Amino acid sequence: MTNPVISDTARTDPPFAADETAMLTAWLDFHRATLARKCEGLTADQLRLRSVPPSSLSLLGLVRHMAEVEHFWFRAILLGEEIDSDELYCSEEHPDGDFDLIDTADAEADFATWQRQVAAARQACAGLPLDTVGQRDRRGEQVTLRWILVHMVEEYARHNGHADLLRELVDGSTGE
Repeated sequence: MTNPVISDTARTDPPFAADETAMLTAWLDFHRATLARKCEGLTADQLRLRSVPPSSLSLLGLVRHMAEVEHFWFRAILLGEEIDSDELYCSEEHPDGDFDLIDTADAEADFATWQRQVAAARQACAGLPLDTVGQRDRRGEQVTLRWILVHMVEEYARHNGHADLLRELVDGSTGE
């Protein structure tokens, strides 16, 4: 058995009372930490374990997917940056590369990519008002930072539900 890819994940409960920005960012950070916690202590092979055929869902795929999502919403939509296809996983040839192309993926590098995207997302929205409109439209509609933050909480919460089931499949662990 190889060393775990991630260990000692800290997670802070969101406050019960705070302004809207603090509340949204706290919940987003809580869900980011929850995904990391679901992966904690597992080897690269365990992180690659897929759920049930024909699904390509795995914990490593979820981490890679969330790196893509962090980049898309905060850097591409909010800031208007180009997508750096060298760092991310999806392409025209492999639109689901985040989930599909994990068999030989470097789990430690993928976690580092996710963490870089999270850090870049935090930096992208730091100090911006929630009504800030993204530099790019999504499906022809303007998107505010408030919408992005709410969507990201929803995106992580949904995928953390998948992560619960995947972790239980890997080693029987359950819980928050």
